[in-house]
Amino acid sequence: MKFKISILALLVVLNPGCLSGKKITVVSPDGSNKLTFTAGFEQDGIRYPAFALENGNRQVIVPSPVKLNAEGIFWGKFRIMEVKKESVRDQWMNNFGERKEIPDNYNQARIRLENDDLEVTLICRAYDEGVAFSIEFPRQDGIDSIQINEERISFCFTDDHPAWSANRAQAPYSRVPLSKIQNGCERPLVIEIDSSLTIALAEAKLVDYARMKFEPDTTRYNNVITQLEGTVNKALPFQTPWRVVMTGRNAGDLLEKNYLILNLNDPCAIPDVSWIKPGKVLREVTLTTAGAIAAIDFTSSHNMQYVEFDAGWYGPENNDSSDARAVNLDPARSKGPLDMKEVLDYARSKDIGILLYVNRRALERQIDELLPLYRDWGIAGIKFGFVRVGTQDATAWLHESIMKAAEYKLVADVHDEYRPTGFSRTYPNFLTMEGIRGDEESPSNSHTLITMFTRMLAGQGDNTICYYNERVENKMGSHASQLAKAVCIFSPLQFLYWYDKAAPALKKDDGQWGATNYIGNEPELELFDNVPAVWDETLVLHAKIGEYGVIARKKGDEWFIGGINGASAVKLDINFSFLDPDKVYSAKIYSDDPSVETRTHVRIDSMRVGRSTIYTANLNPDNGIAIHIKHKD
Repeated sequence: MKFKISILALLVVLNPGCLSGKKITVVSPDGSNKLTFTAGFEQDGIRYPAFALENGNRQVIVPSPVKLNAEGIFWGKFRIMEVKKESVRDQWMNNFGERKEIPDNYNQARIRLENDDLEVTLICRAYDEGVAFSIEFPRQDGIDSIQINEERISFCFTDDHPAWSANRAQAPYSRVPLSKIQNGCERPLVIEIDSSLTIALAEAKLVDYARMKFEPDTTRYNNVITQLEGTVNKALPFQTPWRVVMTGRNAGDLLEKNYLILNLNDPCAIPDVSWIKPGKVLREVTLTTAGAIAAIDFTSSHNMQYVEFDAGWYGPENNDSSDARAVNLDPARSKGPLDMKEVLDYARSKDIGILLYVNRRALERQIDELLPLYRDWGIAGIKFGFVRVGTQDATAWLHESIMKAAEYKLVADVHDEYRPTGFSRTYPNFLTMEGIRGDEESPSNSHTLITMFTRMLAGQGDNTICYYNERVENKMGSHASQLAKAVCIFSPLQFLYWYDKAAPALKKDDGQWGATNYIGNEPELELFDNVPAVWDETLVLHAKIGEYGVIARKKGDEWFIGGINGASAVKLDINFSFLDPDKVYSAKIYSDDPSVETRTHVRIDSMRVGRSTIYTANLNPDNGIAIHIKHKD
């Protein structure tokens, strides 16, 4: 079902000068969020546009100025010229996300402003899931283009609330007062307002613009200010990325509603998406024909969809002379041999897709040659390495590259500091991206539990789950919590066994770099075999940032549950009330048990469950649990 209701109410201001302080209010469909704008907020002797946010009966953001520094243009003393209001009730289908049916319901106001230099329109939307606004620069006499040197949008709060701060996409997070967030703080910025409201400041639809980050206001301690990573040069007309406030009862509620970021992007631009295949990926690091054949055999027999050749297959990745048009092994990474044609022919016979890692140095020089070449080879997709991020130039190049890849039917995975702002709705071949402190960084369970409810609000994250590597037990918690990550950390390209090889028959020194652990035959690997990479429905059953989290996801008639625990023991009741009332199900439960005499010490239990079942998970520190639920005939 898809429908759209548009109600237009036009207000023509005949004498705008006398209405500079008029408030324009937009309320979400359920009445929970109220976004208010005015053109008359005075600061430092200048009147600026400003916004405020109420949620329920509380003032969340008090009047906050919207400031831009544009070359040769005065920003301020705007007059309200016209307001158009519109209501939209819609939904769309997402075959590549955390839920299939996406509600898209909002009320909107377009507020046209003028001063003696400039005309702009503030586009303000109120959703049940949060609010957002953007600035539109229409065609106008005397201005063909604009250079924006700074953006200084304030988010002014009534208290110095706790926030989760990280100054890089892959940096560790810390919980600090707003006044202590780091300069260049990443988005989404999660802020705990009180026990019944958690919000996140975010960015959506960043395509051809400089990245936004945050900094503390050193003069007004309860405030956060946006900053741009470099200047922006745009020809008119254009619209800025959305500035977003996600609202939820708690961190889990925010994660359930993170589709708000997708809703603020354009609909899918690819007419036929049938070739875009989500799936699970095994990294091949030996860079040898034998290692690749073993990886293909393993993925084929374990319900995985892809094998990825990582750095070194075309030479040293950081050397500008390395040519990604041909196999030319980096001797520091592999002794070879690697016959790519033989590997591709064998992968095709097993219906396994091959992904190639290419560092941005080669991509920036060669992308227009590589894309048709890889299509002719039969490559399924590209993993972009060490992409530049932040500046308008870097942002535009990246998204143009994703669009070009779609023309050649290639999927994409972008590393390293890039974080999503919803572009994968428009180009769903952009299946996943890093911008996450994943398993390469050996995060503790506690930090993974921060990631789940901060970074993952932005969308999919390539966490590169590992399993047999020593870091699991030494630094990262447990094997059951690694199983749970396949449910808890959403990625339509889900890398598994990141530090592990597929073929114990190969010699230990089959490659000079990378994984040294071999994948075993422990019975719990069936969870990785069975878990999907995309979902029809997502529910957060328990969430406390940094302490514990339990997420349930549905695909078809099956449910998967992942639970991760932090530094303290906890008892969590898992309520199965989301199951269909008239069906009986069987559940397999995977948990940590040191008495189990396997390499990984994972226990497997089976039980019948139904809608009335409540399962109590007693989790020791840094443990986890995974559950697979199937309808029992």
